[in-house]
Amino acid sequence: MRRWLAAVFHLGIKELASVLADKVLMVFIVYCFTVSVYTVATGVKTDVSYARVAIVDADRSALSHRIRDALLPPYFARPDLIDRAQVDPAMDEGTYAFVLDLPPDLEADLRRGHQPTIQLNIDATAMTMAGLGSAYIQAIINQEVVAALNPQAVDATPVKLVTRTYFNPNLEGMWFQSVMAVIQYITILALLLVGAAVIREREHGTIEHLLVMPVGASEIAAAKIWANGLVILVATGLSLLFVVQLWLGVPIEGSILLFLAGVALYLFAVTSMAILLATVTRSMAQFSLVAIPVFLVLNMLSGATSPLESMPQVLRWLIQVSPTMHFVQLAQAILYRGAGLSAVWPQMLILSGLGAAFLAVALPQFRAMLARSQ
Repeated sequence: MRRWLAAVFHLGIKELASVLADKVLMVFIVYCFTVSVYTVATGVKTDVSYARVAIVDADRSALSHRIRDALLPPYFARPDLIDRAQVDPAMDEGTYAFVLDLPPDLEADLRRGHQPTIQLNIDATAMTMAGLGSAYIQAIINQEVVAALNPQAVDATPVKLVTRTYFNPNLEGMWFQSVMAVIQYITILALLLVGAAVIREREHGTIEHLLVMPVGASEIAAAKIWANGLVILVATGLSLLFVVQLWLGVPIEGSILLFLAGVALYLFAVTSMAILLATVTRSMAQFSLVAIPVFLVLNMLSGATSPLESMPQVLRWLIQVSPTMHFVQLAQAILYRGAGLSAVWPQMLILSGLGAAFLAVALPQFRAMLARSQ
């Protein structure tokens, strides 16, 4: 066992020196965990922010003024007043995300008990903004109509809904996007680095140097896992501290050390999967064509972009073998909710089991690949 550990350590040092000496690769890793995380966190918005609104006010009543004044930043920009003839050209040109058409005699018809129709034109090319923004505008109109026609009804409601938002009180999308971007880069780099390390040995002919050494497939595989995993682990910790916390100002509720322990287990699972993929491909081009769809499936079905509850039951059973799904649950529990080891140990245990299972399947394939290279 001591000889095995010594061989894994020295082979890992060789692998670590190879990774650190690759300047292009190091620049790519630094870019992913710094500039790219910042770009994803600040550039991708899932909420409504300063959406441009125009109003066709044919009523010119106190109610129409109330509705116009209620469309406030930061959700909406100050509404512009336009003519009805300008609606179609403005929507075609994408000048406004929403155009609200208030009919004549709106307030008078409401006071007479009629049900006038208000038209809301929506630019649905931005689907998230269109869906959320239309719901916000509808709620604002309903609130202002009730407040204008029957002010006593506002306070006389038998049930008062009090909303309390935990872990992200202002519903800042950047808080979510920044951490999910870090998780995505952990996954893609773990797949690419280890897979490329295996294929690079075969393409450059250096795998023959390993074959003449007194080491086996398990030592070579373990060395590549810990060396490449260590690089990603260090980059992850620095990204959370200096990019997510300091640069973006996103609060981290839980223990970063506990999260990094979960990252280490996740890297063990994903890098074992990468070795398995590298053994069934013959070139870096083939490996990329296999690894990219695997990453997309792992990411899309992880619960990071859409809730697991919205997926079909059969699919939820199948994705239990995905380490990314369990890691996302672990990361969200620690970084968002401040969970401790007592809350996340099931996910850590599952990640360890999945990593061992992937490695057990990958090692025979890896040994067969080494045998073919002799």
